[in-house]
Amino acid sequence: MSDMQDMRRRIDEIDNQIYELFAKRLDISCEVAGYKIANDLSVYDPKREREKLDGIAASSDDPFLSQGMEELFSQIMSISKKKQYRLLAEAGRVWQNDFLCVDSFDFKDSRVVYQGVEGAYSQMAALEFFGETKELFHVASWRDAMEALKAGRADYAVLPIENSTAGSVVENYDLISEYDVYIIGEQIISIDHALLGLPGSKLSDIKVVYSHPQAIMQCDGFFRANPSIKAVTCENTAVSAKKVRDDKDMSCAAIAGEINARLYGLDILQKAIQDDKNNKTRFVIVSAEKCYRRDASTVSLSFELPHEKGTLYQSLSHFMFNGLNLTRIESRPSKHEQWTYRFFVDFEGNLLEDSVINALRGLAEETTGLRILGNY
Repeated sequence: MSDMQDMRRRIDEIDNQIYELFAKRLDISCEVAGYKIANDLSVYDPKREREKLDGIAASSDDPFLSQGMEELFSQIMSISKKKQYRLLAEAGRVWQNDFLCVDSFDFKDSRVVYQGVEGAYSQMAALEFFGETKELFHVASWRDAMEALKAGRADYAVLPIENSTAGSVVENYDLISEYDVYIIGEQIISIDHALLGLPGSKLSDIKVVYSHPQAIMQCDGFFRANPSIKAVTCENTAVSAKKVRDDKDMSCAAIAGEINARLYGLDILQKAIQDDKNNKTRFVIVSAEKCYRRDASTVSLSFELPHEKGTLYQSLSHFMFNGLNLTRIESRPSKHEQWTYRFFVDFEGNLLEDSVINALRGLAEETTGLRILGNY
């Protein structure tokens, strides 16, 4: 037998011992769960965990071994908690949410608000999702859209949340977190930016181009190819088209969807000037009502974590141990404490599924301010 074979044999022997000891430890964890169920105690005991991990870390003078043992036992305790959460569910202590499950939504006579003016991409997303017959109205800002929901002037609002090239619309993550609203659907639309000018104008006439900051960013190649043209930001692409029409300055143009040429009487000076010809924006449909469809397949939630090592890893382990596919994670500075963050997470699942309920139970115990933003 070679030296390598002998070393592997000895490792296998030790691994078998670790396996047997871990199985015994997990059995005792089940007993602990039974005690906690009987006495209505919480699974998560952060003080006990921290004391144990600190003791393990201090048990060796070898820094590498000390850190390794702390990581190993952190994982062991994490697995133990996941098992206990499942036992609590089996005992009938199911984590409850107050969302209403429905077979379908009735959008008849719904009032839908979007930000911008006619021709905005948000309007296009609203028409794609709700159809042509719904009552649509626009407001000046995304916050105004949230206020319309809060005041009951609208039943739904349409917000851009993510672009395939420019990334997240972080302001809207903050608004969804701030307002008591919930995501009930999403709509992804293709973004084709056109350069729009006054009738009779030519590209060579243009000195200033107005548009939303993200649209300008998405057309970086156009501006590099035309360095004499100055980009000026507007709150919305459609607003920029309206401004060009109203200002009547032949040296000004707008970057906006082609529909705005018809709406505002402008000429299309150049089509599809965005860098990425497969540019798409994801919009979310939000409501003041806590409800979701029975066939919903995406859950969005947010939470905060203590500013301590390993807390994000531990929170994400709830998705792994429950077999849930995490599709997105975003962070924003918390408004409650400096240098802490609120995490926004999307994953595949439905609030009726045991795996989702178990993950949410664990997250509710081990994070701060857990909030389900929607199931859609």
